[in-house]
Amino acid sequence: MDFLSILIESCIGFIALFVLTKLLGKSQITQITAFDFISALVLGELVGNALFDQEVGVGMILFAVALWGILIYVTEWVTNKFRRTRKILEGSPSLIIRRGQIQKDVMKKAKLDMNQLMHLIRDEGVFSIQEVEYAVFETNGSINVLKKYIHQSPTNEQFNQTPRPVELPITIITDGELVTENLKEIVWDKHQVKEELKRQDLEIHQVMYAEWTQKSGLYVMPY
Repeated sequence: MDFLSILIESCIGFIALFVLTKLLGKSQITQITAFDFISALVLGELVGNALFDQEVGVGMILFAVALWGILIYVTEWVTNKFRRTRKILEGSPSLIIRRGQIQKDVMKKAKLDMNQLMHLIRDEGVFSIQEVEYAVFETNGSINVLKKYIHQSPTNEQFNQTPRPVELPITIITDGELVTENLKEIVWDKHQVKEELKRQDLEIHQVMYAEWTQKSGLYVMPY
């Protein structure tokens, strides 16, 4: 098998998987359930084995990827259309901690030990089990924690603060390059950005990161 055919099949396999991911949506990436994990493994095996099998051509690679993509799409459609199938195909969340008490039977069913549970809780910024009122073990293997009231962060509502509009910072420069598509969000052009940077004795290529907000203007972090 020559290097040219490996190159061609690798590129085609990559493009096919990329297109498939785009068609299936972001949920396949951000919400990896057991079924999605198996799907990813099978797709990788299909393309990987095809690259080094001389009897498998480009058409077979595309057919296998397309067929598996259809099966995943149909499964997602079934779970969206028929609620009762979700528990079978996607699983369901488990309440690991209820009212501050660890549910040992639920942990055993989820195949979680205390070390794993504490690791997942620490990922949520909680370092003591005493702070947890509820903990939900999600189908993608993550855990969500609801702290006890005394350990919850105070909110502006509790301080009787006057409601204010919340701004989303707009990224203007990353890694020394101007994010031109974001300029329309702040009604600026490239010249205005350069002028603002000039006031700070900087040029675009010298900036690692810059963002803009209505209140603070352009915040710049040079290299």
